[in-house]
Amino acid sequence: MSTQSEAIKSRPAPVGASAAVVLEDGTVYEGHGFGASGAVYGEIVFNTAMTGYQEVLTDPSYFGQMVTFTYPLIGNYGASNAANESDRVHSRAVIVREGHNLARNSTAEQGFAEWLSAQGVTAVSGIDTRALTRRLRSAGAMRACVYWGDFPREEIARQLRETPLMTGRDLVGEVTCQAPYELEFLRGKCRVVALDYGIKRSIIKRLGAAGCNVTVVPAATSAADILALQPDGVFLSNGPGDPAPLTYAVETVRNLVGKVPIFGICLGHQILSQALGLSTYKLKFGHRGANHPVKNLDTGHVEITSQNHGFAVELPAAIGERLALARSGNTFFEAPPSGELLLDTEAGKAAISHLNLYDGTVEGIRCLEAPAFSVQYHPEASPGPHDSRYLFDEFVKLMKAKGGVG
Repeated sequence: MSTQSEAIKSRPAPVGASAAVVLEDGTVYEGHGFGASGAVYGEIVFNTAMTGYQEVLTDPSYFGQMVTFTYPLIGNYGASNAANESDRVHSRAVIVREGHNLARNSTAEQGFAEWLSAQGVTAVSGIDTRALTRRLRSAGAMRACVYWGDFPREEIARQLRETPLMTGRDLVGEVTCQAPYELEFLRGKCRVVALDYGIKRSIIKRLGAAGCNVTVVPAATSAADILALQPDGVFLSNGPGDPAPLTYAVETVRNLVGKVPIFGICLGHQILSQALGLSTYKLKFGHRGANHPVKNLDTGHVEITSQNHGFAVELPAAIGERLALARSGNTFFEAPPSGELLLDTEAGKAAISHLNLYDGTVEGIRCLEAPAFSVQYHPEASPGPHDSRYLFDEFVKLMKAKGGVG
């Protein structure tokens, strides 16, 4: 049997070397290293998706974070260039229960461990990821070190204390494109300018499939420069980290609302919300996975969604209290009627359009007096279900209604 079929957890570490996950609260989980040796630091989070590990790791939204996969077997279908969501791995480290290095299908160019090693990413297997996830759920996402090699615990503890928190940091500048670029699609009729806060390739593909040609521009592009391109609509992309310090992005969007149709996803949703006068806050352990139930308050339908975010939109006190009352004592959140969730914003009236049925957090906002809407989750999925792909068509309809696009 080929050695590629062996579980990575069975591969012994080099003599004198070890691998472990060290949390900032002092908890240590020991395992077996693979990928690239080294010690890396960052915020440790967990993702509950059962597939799509390569899409997760190449998603720029994970920049600065280390991903724990709760599904126990990772790497079993190899790595393929076609699955990449960007040009590199953005997660700083990978933590799994059981890692495999298989590359036995028609699309996999490399085994998982080989791919991580080529990307210079440190990984550790043999970890009790259920115990680690329970720790993060109870204590919250925290800083951690993932290492493979011979590193003194005292030095690790010191560097952990010096590792910056996610809150208050602008990470978008680390992942945005450096210059504009254009993508033309066969079905393209609408011209969309996409602000790149860390955009996924699958989002661009879905915009193309919906009938858009896309011009991707850097995150700091001004509203004047965007309007000079005469777009039919503006897309606000996903991206990493805290939306609060992105004042330049908020100012740009504030100057675009009402002038051109806008559609935002994930970080783009949070930036649009801030432009409307709302604020954001850090969730205890975030939403990362492919099975989050979200209720569309306009249709009453429940969508199973793919999510990846550690921050959420803060609501005005009165509405927040209304949602807290609906959540109290319930295993699952009971969403109030949409008519009870109207907002007075800087762009006029707006409605909360989607709510998370796990915890009642805001999953969508729709302006009633301007052509703008956004969702917190990922309708393009990759990985995840396709329940929400209709939102790309809704964006096209909005552009056609606003500008008479053919």
